[in-house]
This record gives sequence, C-alpha cells and structure tokens, in this order.
Amino acid sequence: MTKKMQSVRRVQAREADFRCPLCGGRMAVLDASSLVCENRHTFDFAKQGYLNLAPHAQAGGYTKELFEARRRIITESGLYAPLHEQLAEAIAAYGTGAGGPAAIADIGCGEGSHLAMLLRRRGDAAAAAVGVDLAKDAVQLAAAAYEGPIWLVGDLANLPFRDGTFGVLLNILSPANYREFGRLLAPGGLLLKAVPRAGYLRELREALFGGREREPYASDATIARFDRRVRLLDVVRVRHTMLLRQAELRDLSRMTPLAWSANRGRAEAFGARDAAEITVDVDLLIGRGGAPWEPGRS
Repeated sequence: MTKKMQSVRRVQAREADFRCPLCGGRMAVLDASSLVCENRHTFDFAKQGYLNLAPHAQAGGYTKELFEARRRIITESGLYAPLHEQLAEAIAAYGTGAGGPAAIADIGCGEGSHLAMLLRRRGDAAAAAVGVDLAKDAVQLAAAAYEGPIWLVGDLANLPFRDGTFGVLLNILSPANYREFGRLLAPGGLLLKAVPRAGYLRELREALFGGREREPYASDATIARFDRRVRLLDVVRVRHTMLLRQAELRDLSRMTPLAWSANRGRAEAFGARDAAEITVDVDLLIGRGGAPWEPGRS
C-alpha cells in the first residue's frame, strides 16, 4: 500500500474528528484522494503520506536540513531520552480522562521525532496519534520516517479538529496557543508542555553568543501563563548533561534557530569541536483540562 493510501485510511478512520480550517464545517474523505468539508473546501492528500490543511501558510526560516539534523539528534544521540521517559511517566501517572486509549496530538511536532520516540517508549498504537506542524518540509520528513500517526500541515492558531478530540496534547519546546489547546482537550485530558530553563543548551549558547544572548531562557512566566489556562498538576524538571561527538555537535548547531542570529564563524567553530558536554534543562509542565471549551473563553 502506498504512503498516500495509508494516510487516507488513517484519516478516514478518524474523519469525524476533523473540522474545516476555513469554515469550521464537518469533513469527510472523498474518492480516496481528498478531505472535503460540507461546503466543498478541498484538501488533497500528498503522495508522501501527509495532508496539508494550511496550504498557503509559511514557516519562515525552517529548512529541511534543520529538521534532518533535529531528527538525528533526537533519535540517535539520546540527548532527549530522559525527556521522553518523563513524558511517558506523566501520561501513565496522571491518565488522560478518556477512560480508555486516548488520542494523542503533538502540536508543533516538527519532523515528528519526539512523538515517535514517546509512542515507541509507551508501546502505543500509533493509529491514535497525530502530529501537526506549520512547516511542510518537517511534516514530509515525519511522514517518510514514521508510519502510523496522522501527519498534518496545520496552523497552530486554527487547528483542524473538532472540540474535545484529544485525551493528550503535547507541546514540546514549541510555541503554544492555549485557546486552541483548551478547545481540543477532552474534559479531564492532559496537556504536557516542555519549556527551556536557563541551562538549556547553555554550552551551545555560550559558544554562539559569548554570554551576550539577547533573550536568555526563563520558564517562570511560561509556567504562570500555563497555570492560568489549565489546571497545573506538576512541574517536573528534566536536567542532564551528556557528551556529544563532532557530527552530533554539527547537527546540534544546525537544528536550532539560535544559530540564525549568531555569528556564522562561531557556529562553524562549535561544530568543528571533537566533542563537548551538552546540557538539556527543561521544565515539563503537566496540566489537566477542565470543563468543555466554550466559545469566547480565552
């Protein structure tokens, strides 16, 4: 079966969960080639195995090379394995409010590696998982690498799903839209958001900016904002340091937007090191959705 047909079948099995991003109408798969709403807005399945529900959107600055480097770091280096372990433990400990297997969506999934590693760790059936990102290059890579989840190009501010669709939402080192998160979470569903602390990738940031970084990471304001929008259950700090070799350091410098505003020579010098200790330092925010979302509630 082609990747396109696999994507068609996965979406068809969950078509009742979709809503049109243009008019909000119900959607259905038509002729095994398109997802069409009741007002005839039509979105074609790509042959690579994903669906683009934001065809005119742009994700400026993010390249295929960036996402390829990111995938290698996430899947091969082990740098983010403790974070994936904590994500799995949070879902096991707090449940999803669904009373059974819950649909999981990674909002801002990039090339899909965090979601794929979590599903692998949990042994979940990937048919109940969805990854959404605005960057088409990233979603193409996700669809090529990871069979099972539904992969979508979509707008974080206008996600193409009906209210209360998901038992678990992931938002990993990515911008948040709490209005949409509140709408999409099933009552009692779980929101897991990973945010960088001051020590996150500090060795890379020091190499790129020499202590003159304009906006150093701080998670306190993000935690306060999170707590205003969902019921905060816990904040788990995930901090560890590991040795990366030269090829991994090159990928690390390529996978982050930090390098966009840094001196190119500094980035190249960092990637030329034989090895370096690298720190991951994040807060995992664990929140519970409350009552069903109501229009007009921010």
